[in-house]
Amino acid sequence: MNMSGELSVFQRDTSHSPSPEEQGQEEEDEDWAIGLAFSSERHTDRIEGLEECAQNWRLKDRMKTVSVALILCLNVGVDPPDVVKTQPCARLECWIDPLAMSPQKALEAIGVNLQKQYERWQPRARYKQTLDPTADEIKKVTSTLRRNAKDERVLFHYNGHGVPKPTANGEIWVFNRSYTQYIPLSIYDLQTWMWSPSIYVFDCSNAGMIVDAFQQFADQHQREYEQLMAQSRNTLPSQMTPPPNFKQCIQLAACATNQILPMNAELPADLFTACLTTPIKIALRWFVLQNTSRLVPRMTLESVDKIPGQLNDRRTMLGELNWIFTAITDTIAWNSLPRDHPMWSAWDLALDICLSQLPGILEGKETFQNSPFFEEQLTAFQVWLSHGSQKRSPPEQLPIVLQVLLSQVHRLRALELLGRFLDLGPWAVNLALSVGIFPYVLKLLQSSARELRPLLLFIWTKILAVDVTCQADLVRDGGHKYFLSVLQDTSVPDDQRTLAAFVVSRVVWNHPVGQEAVAQVAFISNTLEMVYEKDRLLRQWLVIGIGLAWHNAIAARWSAIRDSAHEKLFPLLRDPIPEVRAATAYALGTFIRSGGKTERNELANKIDQAVALQLLNVVNSEASPLVRKEIVSALQWIVLIFESTFIQMAIQQLEEEKNKDSNLLSPNVEVALTSSGSLQRPSRRSRAASSNITNLGTSPELSESGFYHSTNSVNPDHIRRAVSISSLSSLTSSTLPSLAFNTIYVKMWHGLSNMEKDPYFEVSNMAKKLTDYVRNKAKELLAARDTDLGRAYTYSNSSNDSMDKTIYIGDSPPPASVQRTTPSFSRIRKRSIPSTIVEEGETSKELKDPLVVTGFIEWCAKHFAEPAASNEDIQLNSKPNHEKELSIEFEICGRTLYSYCQEARGEPLLP
Repeated sequence: MNMSGELSVFQRDTSHSPSPEEQGQEEEDEDWAIGLAFSSERHTDRIEGLEECAQNWRLKDRMKTVSVALILCLNVGVDPPDVVKTQPCARLECWIDPLAMSPQKALEAIGVNLQKQYERWQPRARYKQTLDPTADEIKKVTSTLRRNAKDERVLFHYNGHGVPKPTANGEIWVFNRSYTQYIPLSIYDLQTWMWSPSIYVFDCSNAGMIVDAFQQFADQHQREYEQLMAQSRNTLPSQMTPPPNFKQCIQLAACATNQILPMNAELPADLFTACLTTPIKIALRWFVLQNTSRLVPRMTLESVDKIPGQLNDRRTMLGELNWIFTAITDTIAWNSLPRDHPMWSAWDLALDICLSQLPGILEGKETFQNSPFFEEQLTAFQVWLSHGSQKRSPPEQLPIVLQVLLSQVHRLRALELLGRFLDLGPWAVNLALSVGIFPYVLKLLQSSARELRPLLLFIWTKILAVDVTCQADLVRDGGHKYFLSVLQDTSVPDDQRTLAAFVVSRVVWNHPVGQEAVAQVAFISNTLEMVYEKDRLLRQWLVIGIGLAWHNAIAARWSAIRDSAHEKLFPLLRDPIPEVRAATAYALGTFIRSGGKTERNELANKIDQAVALQLLNVVNSEASPLVRKEIVSALQWIVLIFESTFIQMAIQQLEEEKNKDSNLLSPNVEVALTSSGSLQRPSRRSRAASSNITNLGTSPELSESGFYHSTNSVNPDHIRRAVSISSLSSLTSSTLPSLAFNTIYVKMWHGLSNMEKDPYFEVSNMAKKLTDYVRNKAKELLAARDTDLGRAYTYSNSSNDSMDKTIYIGDSPPPASVQRTTPSFSRIRKRSIPSTIVEEGETSKELKDPLVVTGFIEWCAKHFAEPAASNEDIQLNSKPNHEKELSIEFEICGRTLYSYCQEARGEPLLP
């Protein structure tokens, strides 16, 4: 029988009573008709988490454009000498005809309009206009903006419609002070003033030449900087010039190296600038100028300018067109940026449908009817979902689905389709995050609509199951409160509360800020009242959430102690569901570990000992290796916290093995550590005498007979803990008695030694790793004692006879700062010997890294990242499985059977 998992049962169908004719045949086949038990394996997959993949959906360096320099070299009324314009030709600059007014007024009006067009996209930036400037004016403006922007981005917009084309040497043209000459301005100098990060917009003919020169000059800057650094090696870092990083600069050019600007009179002269700053206006104008696929032949350029509405109001025609255009351009720019894309046809169709209503709307005969664009795109996305897979290309409509989330009309359907897409697997979640889903679903948590709750729970479960780093954003915006409220609402269905419990667990997953956030609403106290819910998955994640909430959080631990949280979890160690038992063992393990950050005290020790005893009492009757692994993982923290005590026991064991022929053990001690690392079982009388273990470890002393006794002569708080090699050596001398059986540490050592023989190899390996760690430490100390290096201290002759032979293995030792009551030592070497045992309250307050780890929590979380269609744990509204309920009863029998098998092998059982 494979012990790697629990066993399920197929129950015989007894609803049909056999006829007399059938009864004889049934008796013959009685053995075959009996329902099968212990026939199905569980937990056969590897207990490990989701394979991590690099997440690149977040912007590594979110940079703002805080300053904008608008450079206009128009010289209105004077054409540049190297350009021959057609008649008629394009004249509009920022949608203003410069010939309709005086040159100076036209120049100023164009500058004002250009700034307004940019302000629509970046209203908080600092703008500086330079109209027909000189090189010195450009230097002054750009240097000032760079100095004020510091490490943020500066935008440089250059309109060169009134000056010659850029030169092959990488120069653009400006004016002299009297406007009688064109003066070249090198891109090299412009880079020096603008530095980085920057963005450049070059709206002029042959703009591609500037882009080529920009890269050449950037390389030149880099070489010069390296030479400068080589010559000034002794210069202080604060006096050094920051290195150039022109890779952070973006260049946008209107045309290629060998191209000139378009001169179509029906288009603006600054077509490139119009496309960047007023895309809807130029798109409508371009649509009207086309002669194909037009359903509205009466549409003119003048009527386009009369489209009602505001760009930021999606309820109006202009606002909806802007919304559709944004969705389409986001879709085209998502995975690729092709010249021809099928979504442009969808844009033409949307324009046809909207503009066909325009004549009636302008005449007051019709009201605006919303476009079916988004509804049709959702249908297309739904069709993709019915056939989609990881092997297919990503759905083009995914960015549009995110845009639809902003609309209340289609929001519910969009969330449903988005949830279905995320359910395809981690690859789909990563794809959605790369599109930009996160800020949308984060904002939706502010909605109080109950119909959105199950969808938001499901979507956030998928996101956090794949990328737990989203926890920081969730807590920062207060989104965790949404899930806490769902979890505490008992009227909510259990399946939804389970998803909420998972999300809260991910919020506190190795996240101190999240732990503090849930602590403010008494998460642990409230959750303890719900851990006995009927739903098995809900119980599991409530317990996991508690364990993660107090993980390495000392304040949360003491708050939980005041609520007796650990005692309330004890009954769940015998829960019929193995995952719940494993979650409980994990939570109790993190409970013990979280106390290792501070100095130990008597109360903390008693509580941790009680938790360890509970874990030891259930391990021998535990049939699931999944749970036994978590118990071993939890017990390791007792070993690490009280490491010196376990090493003392191991040292004495090794000494007894070495000197067993010398009869050094005290005759009054009936139980000793054997060479195999286990304990000889005491007699019935001695077991009866030590059956009361309620107050184990509360007295710090052992008498020479091996039993605890109290003393008034020495205050336990003033006993110095043996931390040096010589002190440990003295504790392992032949004059010391053997350890008593009735201590928690000996019981733990006994239990760990038994688990070395566990039939499941992973459990036995974990237990052996713990015991080997202690034994190896003991061997190192014994080896050091036998060398000159280990004899750092020696007993003084005057104190040999008065040496106290008592060893202390009860509670945590007193701090190192207390007064000495042990005999004095005389130093024979001045060389310091570092202690190999880190004592609490001395060198470090931090626990060491775990010796053994399991992937149980990660494995549990992985199930939520898998498709719900194949994962019974997160199928909503699933029917109860009676076969599973029956298997639970047989599993209890299996745990008892395991105990019988262990006793049959001659292995002692824990009381």
